[in-house]
Amino acid sequence: MSDAVMAVVLAAGKGTRMKSNLPKVLHPLLGKPMLVYAVAAAQEATGVPPVVVVGHQAGRVQQTFAETGVRFVVQDPPLGTGHAVQQAQQAAQDARWVLVTNGDMPLIRGETLRRLVEAQRAHPGPITLLTVIAEDPRGFGRVVRDEQGFVRAIVEEADATPEQKAIRELNVGAYCFDAAWLWEHLPRLPLSPKGEYYLTDLIGLAVAEGQSVQALTLEDPTEAIGVNTRVHLAEAMRVLQRRIHEHWMLAGVTLVDPERTYIESTVTLGQDTVVWPDTYLLGDTHIGEGCEIGPNTYIRDTRVGHRCKIFASVLKQAVVEDEVDIGPYGHLRKGAHLARGVHMGNFGEVKKRLPGRTPGAHRRDDPPVP
Repeated sequence: MSDAVMAVVLAAGKGTRMKSNLPKVLHPLLGKPMLVYAVAAAQEATGVPPVVVVGHQAGRVQQTFAETGVRFVVQDPPLGTGHAVQQAQQAAQDARWVLVTNGDMPLIRGETLRRLVEAQRAHPGPITLLTVIAEDPRGFGRVVRDEQGFVRAIVEEADATPEQKAIRELNVGAYCFDAAWLWEHLPRLPLSPKGEYYLTDLIGLAVAEGQSVQALTLEDPTEAIGVNTRVHLAEAMRVLQRRIHEHWMLAGVTLVDPERTYIESTVTLGQDTVVWPDTYLLGDTHIGEGCEIGPNTYIRDTRVGHRCKIFASVLKQAVVEDEVDIGPYGHLRKGAHLARGVHMGNFGEVKKRLPGRTPGAHRRDDPPVP
């Protein structure tokens, strides 16, 4: 039998608490729709594009991932997480293992999901689930273990006794299943009082059969942050921004005040560049080596060469070659192109090419931050 793993990403929910016409999983998070991060982590863990279960505004979500290799299945009507996974059975029929995660969990790392899969491969039982130790339960289900340390049940907060509510090990909502067992047992899920089929009820089915269910506990609790409101979205952004800052600082970039520096996940920066406070770097922006950017600077979708100085200025969809000096209060509009060595002083505005000492634009082709 093949040892292949297929990931299923659940992204069918309406996200009503976001109070938005935009599907929850498409809300932007540092330059990318939230779902992009969950899909990337799932693909990193398995080596192949995942199956994404969509429902609310399915076409809009699918359009975002055109030509990415991601496969979609539609859950209609929405009848719970167990029913959602069942929709992916045909797409995942050749897999030995099925990894399930959520599209509203953008902070979970691919390496974490890979460890979850490896834990299940080494486990004789049918399920390994991901848990987190946290003081704030945020409505997550409590993980009840037996004397041997195996999972006996997941108790939702509304159904928990006072003793169970004191448990601080919580169900994250990511699982790895033995595929044959999963497809056999999904049709056996009981119908909840709300008229839905819950994936967590598979734990009870396994325990009732005498099967062992194990849990892998997150080393980094921030990976468990799920986004249900815009408050959660802001929380996720802070964590992801900190990861991006650390990535670039470890790569040789100086951030004078990281807490006052906004860098999207699609931006790249060269070694020995210094970024001053109140700087915003967005979109397809690539900064060369040895630059000084900011303070009070906004750069979007722009290529900046080596050894440039940009102070208190706005650049949008522009090209800046090496050794250019801009600002303060410069403005480069779409299509602007400053050749090497140009000095653009106070209150300058450019809409087209501005010749310099030498022709030819310096372009960076670095990949975006993973």
